[in-house]
Amino acid sequence: MDIKVTVNGTTHHLDVPDNTLLVDVLRERLGLTGTHVGCDTSQCGACVVHMDGTAVKSCTVLAGQADGAGVTTIEGIGRPDDLHPMQAAFRENHALQCGFCTPGMIMSAIDMVQKSEGRLDEAAVRDGLEGNLCRCTGYHNIVKAVLSAQDSM
Repeated sequence: MDIKVTVNGTTHHLDVPDNTLLVDVLRERLGLTGTHVGCDTSQCGACVVHMDGTAVKSCTVLAGQADGAGVTTIEGIGRPDDLHPMQAAFRENHALQCGFCTPGMIMSAIDMVQKSEGRLDEAAVRDGLEGNLCRCTGYHNIVKAVLSAQDSM
């Protein structure tokens, strides 16, 4: 299958088998390893990216479904010298430990803040991150980071 997908602003024309997952295209074909594979069953959220402006779990999206789409990964939202406000908030609030879940958590949090109608509270953030698992923390600092970032987004 021939697909055309724009990832982090760069258009790629790829020939992929019909059963190829978007996460595999990102990691193996494009070398964007910030998108993690944690469970292969869409339970953990480590693979979250934005497709046409909406957070999706890339381990359950076929590459063919991304044909013609715009995909943004964690690598596409900021630079080391110019972090996205959500990345900066995670750093400032110590909202990561091992870091494995962090890219997916950040991508989900950005989507949640952008789609919120009004100011999020702690309960809304906890509910919105329900599909993202962190095995290291109690989510307290993650919630603080999201609440903090919404002011600068």
